[in-house]
Amino acid sequence: MKLIQINPQNPEKEKIKQAINILKADGTVVYPTDTIYGLGASLFSEKAIEKVYNIKKRLINKPLSVCVSEISDIHKIAYLNKGEEIIEKILPGPYTIILKKREHISSLLTAGSDKIGVRIPNNKISRELCREFPITATSANISGRVVPGSLAEVVEQLGEDVDLIIDGGKAKGTHSTVIDWTTSPPKILRRGATDIKINLNF
Repeated sequence: MKLIQINPQNPEKEKIKQAINILKADGTVVYPTDTIYGLGASLFSEKAIEKVYNIKKRLINKPLSVCVSEISDIHKIAYLNKGEEIIEKILPGPYTIILKKREHISSLLTAGSDKIGVRIPNNKISRELCREFPITATSANISGRVVPGSLAEVVEQLGEDVDLIIDGGKAKGTHSTVIDWTTSPPKILRRGATDIKINLNF
């Protein structure tokens, strides 16, 4: 396991590239988001996705969410057929949007479901990290254990099992709000880091 510090306000390009190269090589990277620290692996590497499940000791019938950099990236992995103007108002931000996945997305990632959870964190490091390709956005902890409130706790739980840990400062420590966008109207499945201040009846 390697630990590097990245400036959260102005991420150093060479350090981001170092992390991306690890992801390209089927590696795993712990990175900061606008809510908690996430455990990242390339969306297009089933080998890396399996590593995430193993590291977290997570049951394979529990899907993993995904981190993308821009709204336009969502269309590459999921069907966004309604309410895009609303999503543009809340993302980037502390929300996970559940959408219908596109057919090329591995069912291993979605636990056999045809739905996928998508995040665009309001965090420069995480958005730069997934600018070339989407990465997993699951919490950086052992399943069933408390989500770490500090980087030291992340190291204590995951330690040598991950390839790289990015120190991007303190995380808020609260999960994202999850909204199922496949229902009409969209349904809030979990209230998290922020209150909903938008009208979901469209």
